[in-house]
Amino acid sequence: MEVILRDHVENLGRRGEIVKVADGYARNFLLPRKLALPATDANRHRIDRERKVVEVREAEERGQFEAIATRLGALEIRITRKVGDNGQLYGSVTNADIADALAVKGFDVDRRKILLADPLKAVGETTVPVKLHRDVTAQLRVAVVKSE
Repeated sequence: MEVILRDHVENLGRRGEIVKVADGYARNFLLPRKLALPATDANRHRIDRERKVVEVREAEERGQFEAIATRLGALEIRITRKVGDNGQLYGSVTNADIADALAVKGFDVDRRKILLADPLKAVGETTVPVKLHRDVTAQLRVAVVKSE
């Protein structure tokens, strides 16, 4: 079945693209969640009108997120943790800990947007990507230091 995507769907396509998907996927997932419309001429014209409005709005949003990304890139987060005799951390630093530290600094970032592959388990400085927008990813410096 051919459908027109109304929103960006990960691993499938972007808004406004016409994609061919399995009938069940379209009926049971895309159409009920209003992520896609059947590919008809009327729906194509409707999506073209919506696309013009959305492109303007996304350009504004992207500009705002790029400004936030530059501010985050200049920032360094310091997180203190207890360290054992051999330099091993008690516990680890997770994306939730980083989100809490950002909230203290005035940035409201969802912990799921912080792309930390594995929790930080060592003292030192690390660069962590933060996905602010579909096209904007900031690089945040996180320093894990031992508490006194």
